[in-house]
Amino acid sequence: MAVRSGTQRRRDTIASLLKTGSWSIARLAAELGTSESTIRRDLREMSETGEVIRTIGGATAAGYVEPPLGQRMEQNAEAKDAIAAAALRHLEDPAVRSVFLDAGSTTVRLAERIRSRRELTVYTRGLEIALTLAHPAGPDVVMIGGRVSTMSHGTTGALSDYALDRIRVDVAFLGADAVDPAAGLGEPTLEEARTKELVAQRAGVVIVMADSSKTGREVAAWAPMPAGWVWIDESGQQSLG
Repeated sequence: MAVRSGTQRRRDTIASLLKTGSWSIARLAAELGTSESTIRRDLREMSETGEVIRTIGGATAAGYVEPPLGQRMEQNAEAKDAIAAAALRHLEDPAVRSVFLDAGSTTVRLAERIRSRRELTVYTRGLEIALTLAHPAGPDVVMIGGRVSTMSHGTTGALSDYALDRIRVDVAFLGADAVDPAAGLGEPTLEEARTKELVAQRAGVVIVMADSSKTGREVAAWAPMPAGWVWIDESGQQSLG
């Protein structure tokens, strides 16, 4: 059955919006000035033809992938440097001896600032971070194993879960695709969200390193954070939880 021209124009707009990432049904309805039931029907029919992929409460474009780490390293560079500088203050306490550094373009900048901290033990799931810190005058580096993401170069999965369940760190520095004070950290996959949640459970202090562009994003999965977690953006830091 032929699709009406007005419906097709709306669906073309939906497809264009979804190329930027995941969108919720409510957000699409507000953007297009139509009802959520109409958007829900559009997404259902578009998913049947393979145009979109449904997510929890919304959808993303078929074929959409997270930008590779190399590309993300160049985005918002000044903001990431400011976040790393602020995060470094959480390592001034001499009682902090063990830390977790998440995979990601912002946490790499913190790794560059602690290359001479021989007193630290650094656990990481990020390949670039392990390589940055692995030199004779640097911290003791422990690489968390698992399946390697082709985009973030971070590990996830059963092996990662097994290792994370057996460590304890003073401070965990986490990255995120999305940040919400109530929901926690948003990630493109359930595996990534699960990894963030496990790390947070094994840390005395949780520091989230994410610039302000990460607010209001729609993603596939969320990792709740423990009470007292701290979010550092380019303007400083904000206590949450």
